[in-house]
Amino acid sequence: MRPRFLLDTHVVVRWLSDPRRLSREQTRVLEDVARTGEPVALSGMTLLEIAVLFSRGRHRMKSTPAELLGMLEANPAFQFLPITVDIATEVATMGGLLSDPADRAIVATARIHGLRLITSDQRIVESQLVPVVD
Repeated sequence: MRPRFLLDTHVVVRWLSDPRRLSREQTRVLEDVARTGEPVALSGMTLLEIAVLFSRGRHRMKSTPAELLGMLEANPAFQFLPITVDIATEVATMGGLLSDPADRAIVATARIHGLRLITSDQRIVESQLVPVVD
């Protein structure tokens, strides 16, 4: 089964640590995909961002980075999408609408794979670069 949604990093963290911080629409979509067994996609950039959050102590997770990343990898609900030449090329076409390189890589991943991005990042929502669930 092919995913229809890509999760932004903060959505992954919230879903795993404090799902009450997700919007109603995000919660509805994530419950629907979980119920049907549909996978959700994660960008390779999200794995790096999670590792950085841990290294800076900016997380609320009770697990170690190795435990969390291993759990994500072992969970069939997540499909990992690496950063490819096509994604890097897409980042280059975005101009200056998003300044954060991680946001650009995640948005480009969603665009290249034709996925809706689940995000609460208002800069991404307002950029209208990709369809979102906010």
